[in-house]
Amino acid sequence: MYAASSSVSAPPRPPRSRPAGGGPYLAPAHPGAAVPGMGRPPRAMGPAGQPLSGRLDLSGPQGAQLRTAIASVHRICPEFAPVQVLRRSGRAVLLVGTTGRSTVVAKCLLDHSPAWAERTRHEIAAYRSFVRHRPPVRVPRLIAADPDNCTLVIERMPGRVAALQRHPAEAPPRADIRAALGAICRLNAWRPPAGTFDAPLDYAARIARYHELGLLTDRDLGDLQKLLHGIAQAAGRQGMGQFCHGDALLSNILLSPAGPVLVDWEHAGWYLPGYDLAVLWSVLGDAPAARRQISQIAQSAGPVSRDAFLVNLMLVLTREIRTYETAVQRSINDATPVPAGPAQPGGTPCGEEQRLLLRRLHDDCQLARRAVRAAVGTR
Repeated sequence: MYAASSSVSAPPRPPRSRPAGGGPYLAPAHPGAAVPGMGRPPRAMGPAGQPLSGRLDLSGPQGAQLRTAIASVHRICPEFAPVQVLRRSGRAVLLVGTTGRSTVVAKCLLDHSPAWAERTRHEIAAYRSFVRHRPPVRVPRLIAADPDNCTLVIERMPGRVAALQRHPAEAPPRADIRAALGAICRLNAWRPPAGTFDAPLDYAARIARYHELGLLTDRDLGDLQKLLHGIAQAAGRQGMGQFCHGDALLSNILLSPAGPVLVDWEHAGWYLPGYDLAVLWSVLGDAPAARRQISQIAQSAGPVSRDAFLVNLMLVLTREIRTYETAVQRSINDATPVPAGPAQPGGTPCGEEQRLLLRRLHDDCQLARRAVRAAVGTR
């Protein structure tokens, strides 16, 4: 299945409804009350030049949380005037507002546990590095940041999200996929100065962890270790690191006439080649043509890059399976009926849709597993 001229592909799946997957440029949340003591904020404009609508609800416990977030933004950006809540979860709140005549997005961490704080600081460091070393793709301009308080303010870029869902319910238009894939490939070819970014993923440790959890079989463990060994030998000769966005979902890509914009840089850094391609492949289950193109790109640099792509793909798919199986198990443990139809807030599909997605992910993982075994057989 992953022989010399083949590609990782699968038959198309029936459409599924899927929730918004993230990114700070989604539609606003529910409107609420005005912000006390701030007067009427300037009339902010959206990406398409339309006025932003909606008001902030500062009542109740969530309102107190929101006031704390706004105060943390004002400490680093006093002229910030909040207009809308773009997204709120237990971990973070995203606000759109104005600074003078500009429209900006403020990201404030609510859950300051070490893991989430580290991710936010990593994203802040990425935006700061882009001030000095511009990547070959469009990124929002940094306005202000406070890594200690995990608060980030960036410009709001014009454009539409390439997909509102993590796993798009239908294949996105070919032109959109082509634009997104082109931006990712340009980014992957970039070589930022040494020391600017680190390696976010310890491959050997992640493989061992998934094996301990029973997500990878003994044969998976041995096959992936063999591929890693071969990649490491090649890296000693030619250097195999590739700069990646680290979360190259279509929901983290804005499309505009001026070109694609990449947002949400919490996982940016050096990976084995093909990590971003593997992420994109994993969420395009209803776009077999795009998957074939991604596989061909991954193979075009030779067998070592192919093997690196396959290692990345196995880890990405296993992570997705673990994420959605955990969500299903949580609903079972809560003894709460999982409704069919619309998705739960926060990006988790419900009921039958969740099971369909899990089935597809398991099928994809089997596909990748066979490709890994074929690659090991050619070594």
